[in-house]
Amino acid sequence: RNEGTRSILFRLGIGLVLISSWALACALPVRTYGGMVAAEHPLAARAGASILEEGGNAVDAAIATAFAVCVVNPSSCGIGGGGFLLYYRARDQRTFALDFRETAPAALRAEMFLRDGKPDTRLSQRGGLAVGVPGEVAGLALAQERFGSLPLAAVVEPAVRLAREGFPVGTHLAQEIARNQADLARSEALRRWFFRPDGSPRAEGELVRLPELAATLETIGREGPRAFYRGAIAEEIVRAVRASGGVMTLEDLASYQPKWREPLVGRYREFQIATMPPPSSGGGVLLAALGILRNDDLPRLGHNSPTYLHLLAEAMKHVFADRARYYGDPDFVFVPVQQLIDPNLTASLRRRILSTRTLPAEEYGSHLPASARPPDDQGTAHLSVIDDEGNAVACTTTINTAFGAMLVAGSTGILLNNQIDDFALAPDTPNAYGLVGNAANRVAPGKRPLSSMTPTIVLQGHKAIAAVGGSGGPMIISGTLQVLLNVLAFGYDARTAVAAPRIHHQWEPPVLFVEPGIAATTRKALEQNGHSVREVSAMGAIQLVRRSGEGFDGAADPRKGGAASGR
Repeated sequence: RNEGTRSILFRLGIGLVLISSWALACALPVRTYGGMVAAEHPLAARAGASILEEGGNAVDAAIATAFAVCVVNPSSCGIGGGGFLLYYRARDQRTFALDFRETAPAALRAEMFLRDGKPDTRLSQRGGLAVGVPGEVAGLALAQERFGSLPLAAVVEPAVRLAREGFPVGTHLAQEIARNQADLARSEALRRWFFRPDGSPRAEGELVRLPELAATLETIGREGPRAFYRGAIAEEIVRAVRASGGVMTLEDLASYQPKWREPLVGRYREFQIATMPPPSSGGGVLLAALGILRNDDLPRLGHNSPTYLHLLAEAMKHVFADRARYYGDPDFVFVPVQQLIDPNLTASLRRRILSTRTLPAEEYGSHLPASARPPDDQGTAHLSVIDDEGNAVACTTTINTAFGAMLVAGSTGILLNNQIDDFALAPDTPNAYGLVGNAANRVAPGKRPLSSMTPTIVLQGHKAIAAVGGSGGPMIISGTLQVLLNVLAFGYDARTAVAAPRIHHQWEPPVLFVEPGIAATTRKALEQNGHSVREVSAMGAIQLVRRSGEGFDGAADPRKGGAASGR
């Protein structure tokens, strides 16, 4: 290996020193002057920051971070999944949106998920039928090839080292292992990775090694994405899926292609907001919510006051109602996203919000012509990067719910997604996140399921001033919205903006979820306005990097134990 790669690995610092510095990395505010990475795990953030230190750009750092997160947060994401990447190139002031969402296998049909004429969500959440054709390797490699300055092997190498040498189990992973131990125990590979020899689940701080995944990542770094989509790795994936009742074929893998999309762009006051278009619903829903709130003097209402939170919740209900009615894969259905974010339409929604009471459920949303439980933050991971040249990346990846389909592809170490559950199996049938949809998001061969991922870049003038996004299913959207408002409307620094208590409403179920930090008097006032309020311990995890003066201010969400790191 060249000296640069050795230096990156040295700075990555895998070893005993990382275990002792883990809590410190999560707790301290971070400010740097040479670029910054915020990610859902300290080791992943450090992997990306090391690339910046070696002279890599924002894309190099983002791809290194993404591969590293695949290793250290395997319950949330992995190369058996997919995602979205947004990139702002400072030299010509252009924004690019890359869709590497998973697709439905060609032989998959909606009726395969029916039992006695009714949808069986177990089939879309566990086992072979739940697995979409993975897009992560193709997408990350394409972004690196087009915009990175380093070879693919160099940005994959930190992840290889983490998988081979081992990493301490983080807080979030330990929680997910404990929560899902019955399902994990059914797989020999997952038992070996996440359980002790006596059969008890591994706890926070214990070392986990993933040698099979290390070998697969090393092959991808050396041979490129073709090694994943054709040949021995592809054969192992298809064999595992079909043995578990799925219908994926080698042709499904060989024909997979990421897609460049036109970014969605909107405004909030003097700021330009660039975000992902469909099949991510997150960008359009975010811009519509910002449009509803754009003329309100939010600081005058008071941060997290009853008046502010009522207004915020009502805006969320309008835009999530539209999500359920209109969003799908634009390659298969028409999605009227430009109408849904039009300032005239969002202004009309604002006029329908009443100051002291809620509306009947059917009155929310735009009405264009044509399970009451909190959605857990199970899968998905986000990273944000801005480098010293002003380039910015926001990238969200996922295997969907915790540990995806609970299916490992043979000896490859690849944990496969259960992304098919993000399709609407039938109208008004909620998925694992309690979201409902319609025919626009019905499963079809080659189709991409609807997503809530919301990678977003904020521009002021022609300068990227923030990169943000998160994990947590539909709470990605509401969390990103609130963090952006905390920065752009309330003027909070990154750490305060990310850590502040949040709320979430997604129209259906008709419940306003609140975090413990929302005052009891505020909850009572919201209930008096007609909201059904329920407390949940935490809502998603948002990762933020923002410009602050001549430097950078970054924060990883304490709800998931990540870190910000820079040079």
